[in-house]
Amino acid sequence: MELHEQILTEVKKAVFGKDELLEKILIAILARGHILLEDVPGVGKTTIAKAFAKTLGLKSKRMQFTVDVLPSDVVGFSVIDPDTREVHLHPGAVFCNIFLADEINRTSSRTQAALLEVMEENSITVDGTTYPAYEPFIVIATQNPFGSAGTQPLPESQLERFLMCLSCGYPDAKAEIQILKSKNKDHAELKQVADTAKIITMQKHCDEIFIHDDLYAYIVSLVQQTRTHPSISQGASPRASIALASSARAHAYLCNRTYIIPDDIHATYYDIMQHRIYLSEGSNTRAEKIAILKEILEQTSEPSI
Repeated sequence: MELHEQILTEVKKAVFGKDELLEKILIAILARGHILLEDVPGVGKTTIAKAFAKTLGLKSKRMQFTVDVLPSDVVGFSVIDPDTREVHLHPGAVFCNIFLADEINRTSSRTQAALLEVMEENSITVDGTTYPAYEPFIVIATQNPFGSAGTQPLPESQLERFLMCLSCGYPDAKAEIQILKSKNKDHAELKQVADTAKIITMQKHCDEIFIHDDLYAYIVSLVQQTRTHPSISQGASPRASIALASSARAHAYLCNRTYIIPDDIHATYYDIMQHRIYLSEGSNTRAEKIAILKEILEQTSEPSI
């Protein structure tokens, strides 16, 4: 069994009925991307993050974002030793491999910006000193799409720093029964099947996946059409093209191929694109955006590879 198959098999012991979602999260990890989970509380977002951290052998931390969380809680702060007068770093929550930011839309814009800077630059600046982020470094952020009281929505320009926007959804009856039966179990029962070095090696293998020039053109065409579509007021930036290419490589890797095909692009197309576009009319719901993206996908000719 390939390593990526071992990882998913192990995570599925703790997360039931979400096979497609788990595969997409692994794709994001291999593509060095961050994930935004939009969903109601209690559907397993924290469980998913902990299960991946345990199985991958990565250090994880969780922070519940509230209005009183400060940027220094996220990135850390410097303290002076009263005896030696030396300055020491008190590391913040982002000094880890997998950082779960619960309800990111319930903290101040300044604190959001501190986290998003780490996500973009892959480095952490504390009191003028810059430290490298852990490698790999993945943020899994959550926000509740229902109820706006006390929330600070992420700016559109910052939303696209997330590679994918996913939804867990409610479990079906069979999966919920499994959840009830396993309620007394913990993540200690999950086996570690990878480590930091193996994850980095897998990421490098994904980088080597071949993309034909016609498929590069296909990716760019899909993205550029969001900028000219009459129903879209703001289209996707070149970050979307980069995200589609890197995710397609990771999907091809999971399929044990050394090259991508159109299906690899389609696998995460909606998850990568829907939070990067804004409609001219309507409520800009996920369903409305996906309907427009589906129209673009169907009208764009696939290259013959």
